[in-house]
Amino acid sequence: MTRKCSDSPSCSVDYAFRRIGGKYKGRILWSLNEYKVIRFGELGRVLADVTTKMLTQTLRELEKDDLIVRKVYHQVPPMVEYSLSETGMELIPFITHLKEWGDQKMAKAKSKKKESTLLS
Repeated sequence: MTRKCSDSPSCSVDYAFRRIGGKYKGRILWSLNEYKVIRFGELGRVLADVTTKMLTQTLRELEKDDLIVRKVYHQVPPMVEYSLSETGMELIPFITHLKEWGDQKMAKAKSKKKESTLLS
């Protein structure tokens, strides 16, 4: 019999999803994988539906969880770059697998929709 997974820190599934769950974290990690290093403004353009406040909050959480690295250049105007940490890079194979699964399911849903449109 399997133990129930509660909110306790002893549940590894809950621990993992608290680090990468939410609307933007996975997309930010994937973008950092694609671009390697990206500035705040560029990341905001890549994730067009995110507000500045939400992007800032999510980046802080990812940095706190040691999934990304924030590098500040002390210049005028200040420049900040983000990249994946070593821990963040460890997640990429799993995110790749999730992306492939999502691609398959989206294609299947699109095919079903197209099929139902043709039949009606």
